[in-house]
Amino acid sequence: MSTTQVATPIRNEAGHGAEGAPPGKAEQLTLAVFVGVPFIALLAAIPVAWGGWLGPVDLALLVFFYLTGSLGVTVGLHRYFTHKSFKPNRAVKIALGVAGSLAIEGPITRWVADHRKHHKFSDREGDPHSPWRYGETIPALTKGFAYAHLGWMFNAEQTPQRQYAPDLLKDQDIVRLSRQFPMWVFVSLAAPAVIGGLATWSWQGAVTGFFWGSLVRVFLVHHVTWSINSICHTMGEAPFKSRDRSGNVWWLAIPSMGESWHNLHHADPTCARHGVLRGQVDISARLIWLMEKAGWVRDVRWPVASRLESKRVEAPAAA
Repeated sequence: MSTTQVATPIRNEAGHGAEGAPPGKAEQLTLAVFVGVPFIALLAAIPVAWGGWLGPVDLALLVFFYLTGSLGVTVGLHRYFTHKSFKPNRAVKIALGVAGSLAIEGPITRWVADHRKHHKFSDREGDPHSPWRYGETIPALTKGFAYAHLGWMFNAEQTPQRQYAPDLLKDQDIVRLSRQFPMWVFVSLAAPAVIGGLATWSWQGAVTGFFWGSLVRVFLVHHVTWSINSICHTMGEAPFKSRDRSGNVWWLAIPSMGESWHNLHHADPTCARHGVLRGQVDISARLIWLMEKAGWVRDVRWPVASRLESKRVEAPAAA
């Protein structure tokens, strides 16, 4: 990590918007179920697969719904809805909203509000999920890492959407999709089972389709997304100047669809491509490029060489 980056350790819960409504017990219990059940499923995945309960249909469902949800988060919730890295037509906007909702990471407006607040206070007091909030000692960082990865979602206060996502609250398509979030959760969980059952014409196909295409897939999508909050803010290279501790973690690039080139993202948040250096694979940027070529999106904010150069961390002078 670059030594030019500095960040004030976060040691308290200050910085949360007073307008954020605290989640009720039912909501927190539901969240715990959505976190815990997929985790149990992953623990059971190896013996289930070893026992012959993983077929080509199951694998196809796992891959398809993983890609749909992941790209819905990275291209939709993140690069478009949060940072406006491009302008889609209405059909693509709605499709990205649906795909993002299928990832089961919360309604669009809430996801965007949390992430915009993260950028405003990144790794400083007020950041909803900085791993450095408790300090820099090993015990403090261990606690902070767990909080950044998962614990922050159980926080008693939520980011006020009127403050951080007023543009989305004026868009009736997005408001409607956000209100429909429970329905999309049901679709996300039920569709693999229905497809698996119909494809194999058996109850076993429905059960294994649900296990792999719903439970295991949700676990993978969630923990890869959360790893950007935790892992990519505690380790990795930082070739670009940013005011936080964001880093590039190469081994997360493929599963995260390019999101783990996180240092450039915090140095230039509205850039549609995060992996801007040679060899940095960015699947999300490639999808945006394909949509641009098809005429489905416009005004894409691609990297500008002069801007990137101005943000480069200067190499230390030779002794």
